[in-house]
Amino acid sequence: MAPVVAASKPAAAASSRLQAFKSLDFLNQADTLLTLSILGLAGLLAFLVRLFAVIRFESVIHEFDPYFNFRSTKYLVEEGFANFNNWFDDKAWYPLGRIVGGTIYPGLMVTAAIIHNFLHAINITIDIRNVCVFIAPLFSGFTVVVTYYLTKELRDKSAGLVAAVMIAIVPGYISRSVAGSYDNEAIAIFCLLLTYTLWIKAVKTGSLFWSGLSALGYFYMVSAWGGYVFIINLIPLHVLTLLLTGRFSHRVYVAYSTMYALGTLLSMQIYFVGFQPVLTSEHMAALGVFGLVQLTAFTNYVRSNLSPEQFNALFRSVILVIGGALLAVGAVLTASGKIAPLTGRFYSLLDPTYAKDNIPIIASVSEHQPTTWASFFFDLQFLCILFPVGLYYCFQGLTDANIFIILYGVTSIYFAGVMVRLMLVLAPVACVLGAIAISTTLQAFIKNIDLSEPLVIFSFSSSASGASAPAKKEKSSTGAQLNYRGRSEVSIIAVAFLTLILGSYVFHSTWVTSEAYSSPSIVLAARGSGADRVIFDDFREAYYWLRQNTPKDARIMSWWDYGYQITAMADRTVLVDNNTWNNTHIARVGKAMASDEDTAYEIMRELDVDYVLVIFGALTGYSSDDINKFLWMVRIGGSCDPTIKEKDYFSTNGEYRIDREGSPTMLNSLMYKLSYYRYGSVMTEYNKPSGYDRVRNAEIGNKDFELT
Repeated sequence: MAPVVAASKPAAAASSRLQAFKSLDFLNQADTLLTLSILGLAGLLAFLVRLFAVIRFESVIHEFDPYFNFRSTKYLVEEGFANFNNWFDDKAWYPLGRIVGGTIYPGLMVTAAIIHNFLHAINITIDIRNVCVFIAPLFSGFTVVVTYYLTKELRDKSAGLVAAVMIAIVPGYISRSVAGSYDNEAIAIFCLLLTYTLWIKAVKTGSLFWSGLSALGYFYMVSAWGGYVFIINLIPLHVLTLLLTGRFSHRVYVAYSTMYALGTLLSMQIYFVGFQPVLTSEHMAALGVFGLVQLTAFTNYVRSNLSPEQFNALFRSVILVIGGALLAVGAVLTASGKIAPLTGRFYSLLDPTYAKDNIPIIASVSEHQPTTWASFFFDLQFLCILFPVGLYYCFQGLTDANIFIILYGVTSIYFAGVMVRLMLVLAPVACVLGAIAISTTLQAFIKNIDLSEPLVIFSFSSSASGASAPAKKEKSSTGAQLNYRGRSEVSIIAVAFLTLILGSYVFHSTWVTSEAYSSPSIVLAARGSGADRVIFDDFREAYYWLRQNTPKDARIMSWWDYGYQITAMADRTVLVDNNTWNNTHIARVGKAMASDEDTAYEIMRELDVDYVLVIFGALTGYSSDDINKFLWMVRIGGSCDPTIKEKDYFSTNGEYRIDREGSPTMLNSLMYKLSYYRYGSVMTEYNKPSGYDRVRNAEIGNKDFELT
């Protein structure tokens, strides 16, 4: 029997190994299932939390720019891509018109059209408007998945899952991606993070495959949003940092050379971009780093084939010759205008006061204003605190990928401080760094939790008592000896505290989404005296009135804010719109609004104006009306016509007033008279005089006038 026993031992060992493999395989399957479940739920959460506006109001396009995007998408679906690319819009910028195909980033429209056509191909009938309404929540779900993979490449799977859940509900991203927010940012953040994820993968592997995919991601980003300039400057900055810190390698060379060359060629296929990647100053940094990378690779090759003395002599000579030649060529091209200088929008990012002093039309847009501290907390909540903690952990384990996310974080927080709109760019990296901070901290505490022992926080050794101290002791920062059970208690408290913080983040994000970012500007809501919800649909009613009661070829003069909505909903021709490409034309409209009736009439006759549209909120209490925007009309009009002076519209005390102390120029301007026509006899509030303005809290100063 002895041989039988001996033979059975290997069989038992093999059986135990098989059981171990099965257990490991089961754990891997369970881990994968759990990961997919969390990602799926996070994506679903990202989609559902953005539907407040649809539930409370209806499936409606929001804001201003989305109406042009919707109108363009509808034209693309009905007429086809070829006609869309060559579309001349004669309803915009009368009498100039607009070549749409050459003045837009078509990625958003093409994406919506592809989704619409695909759904129709599989017999799911859906109107293009609903595709436009829900595309932002849909891509928010995709962004959740991309954020997971980005953070996983930077840290680990746990941090990736935390980041995915965070970005699903972060208010800074939700503000531009709720249902109905059919703007370029609806898909741009997905494209941004996709490009960064593929770039990091390319740097880590040095693979042509991943480098090519990162170029394709960059091409999609270029087609979708003008913010692609952020990518094409951040990636070169990453490569330059790797060069300066001695981390440059063959992997980085392959990744950047492939990504830049292929990505630039692809981006030039977008009509609106054209040759800008090689002709404008915003792209010169990327081109310069590309040349520097080639020079570095060539230098390394030459160094390996020459002696140190020969190499140093050659290196100095080549640097002087090539460097001098490049500087001379760059100076000549810039002076001759072949390389376009930096744009005003770019200068406004470097200097927050530049736009106010030089380009009032940029400064007049609310989302171009500097960001307040309250806005940071409102849009990020406790991520403001976790952001530097995540940076600290990235510095602790410095890698090529971590250097990239550090650069992304530092640059984005600067730009977000300069312009409130760029909180959108900061929100994803805040979620990534916050997730790294939360995940790393939780892992450090959770591994110290031991629930099998009684809960004892501190144990102090005492020579007076005969009690023996626990076997495992460790000096704490206070000098007291903290045993492992004490560490367990502290860890439980820390984990509970972090859980509480995460819970507050969820409640804050949901509340902000519900109350602040889910109200379409086209439909207003308020509470009545009985706490009943009152809907103001004045905008759409006004546009519908124009559509029904004016000739089809009627030309409408309004401030540029409402141009896209008029052409989309009223289907009428406008003089200016939200594209703001022609500052002189807008200034002409601004001068008409700021002038007296006779002067304004001559300007309107010159521009073939049939109707004038003004937005007036004094009766209902709507504070974003044209009277509150009027000073920007004056400033923009005065930027092209020195006869329009802002000081003429202030009272003798230097105040902007609409009452009897208002300046005569203000009280007799076309905007004032169109807004307050016959308003002087209106009773708005009890115990208030007639003509009381509920927004400015004042009785109007010019009541008895007639329009001539």
